[in-house]
Amino acid sequence: MENALITTVMTAEPVTVDRSDPISEAYAILKRAPFHHLPVLDGDEPVGLISSTDILELAYDVQGSEEENLMVFLDHQFNMDDAMTATLVSVPESATIRDAAEVLGDGKIHSVLVIGSNGLLEGIVTTTDLVRFLLAQL
Repeated sequence: MENALITTVMTAEPVTVDRSDPISEAYAILKRAPFHHLPVLDGDEPVGLISSTDILELAYDVQGSEEENLMVFLDHQFNMDDAMTATLVSVPESATIRDAAEVLGDGKIHSVLVIGSNGLLEGIVTTTDLVRFLLAQL
């Protein structure tokens, strides 16, 4: 189990947004999705990660606005770079589940990108993925 490859638990071909997309697009995806993290790409290259929390932190000062007005405000005032986390934590696709668990184990982050040998995004692994894997082992 400890030497199982990360590809066993990663979400392959995760939903992504482009760095040039409006924040409202990321918000719309996250609002209806069963996940909480979106890799941000610049072309094919991963450059960041955005979550609902990141977007809500931008919107904090305009609480109480209707949702549509809020999204218009965010799109006009901010871009993806303003909201995303640009310091990426990643593992190669040859990493093990244990490697991912060690990275995610301190609780400071909740997802790690899986990068292929070509430097492109292959998948994403979250703490939820690791817990589901652990439950399947019990």
